[in-house]
Amino acid sequence: MSDLDVLGVSRTAPAAVVLVCAGALLLLRGGPCSGVRRARLLLADGGATGIGPPSRERAVDGLRRLRGRLRAEWWVPAAGLLLAVLGTSVVPLVLAAAGLPLARRARRAAEARRAQERRGDKVLALCGALAGEVRSGRQPGDALLRAARDSGGLGDTEAAVIAAARFGGDVPGALAVAASAPGAEGLLGLAACWRVAVDRGAGLAAGLDRLEGALRAERDQRADLRAQLAGARTTVVMLAGLPVLGLLLGTALGTDPLHVLLHTGPGLACLLLGGLLEAGGLWWALHIVRGVETA
Repeated sequence: MSDLDVLGVSRTAPAAVVLVCAGALLLLRGGPCSGVRRARLLLADGGATGIGPPSRERAVDGLRRLRGRLRAEWWVPAAGLLLAVLGTSVVPLVLAAAGLPLARRARRAAEARRAQERRGDKVLALCGALAGEVRSGRQPGDALLRAARDSGGLGDTEAAVIAAARFGGDVPGALAVAASAPGAEGLLGLAACWRVAVDRGAGLAAGLDRLEGALRAERDQRADLRAQLAGARTTVVMLAGLPVLGLLLGTALGTDPLHVLLHTGPGLACLLLGGLLEAGGLWWALHIVRGVETA
């Protein structure tokens, strides 16, 4: 009987190995219907089968979408929950709930500043593209249509401005309305150039070149100022992180600072007073930096 068992094992073992190898081969080749999928992708995408490792652009887009979903303010309740578990207290959760609106406001302000900068860059590109189109011999209306389509500098008001330019409307007025968006203030200069060129017959391309140079110089000045203030911002962030470093050092020394801060009266008083001073100092320092940027 043992000989039969050994014989059965010896006969079934190669078959099992073959099945495992076949399954691994199917997985490596993309499944049992990989040929059908390859044909569908070939016919649908014009030859792009989509097989192989993801490209760098696709990976970057995936990281951006993940970062958009995991917004910065959600790290505040996550940190509060971690501290609540480590310190066995609900005080970090209460503080995190109070700080969540502030973090959301800071994130929205940062997004608004980035959107404003992108809009300004698009207006600058619009002026350059429009000057090139006019210099090549196109009519101002057609040139504005092509430049706006290529640069996207008119934003949501593109349809109104293009309609005014195509059907003889008030193009400077439409540009002034478009300039009300944050970062699109350069469109006021474009409206002035358009009005002078139409009313007085001045060269539109020359005015656009001067406008583009002024907008570019202003953008470079803001970038230079931001670079000079980067050291101050870094110093503010480092000073704001010193209390966290103190907590880590106290934990490493075995003094249990979380217990002292969260479970004793003097500790809670120090936590409240220190938090208020920390928030006030951080706000004041950032207010000074933003005031310099605005000026």
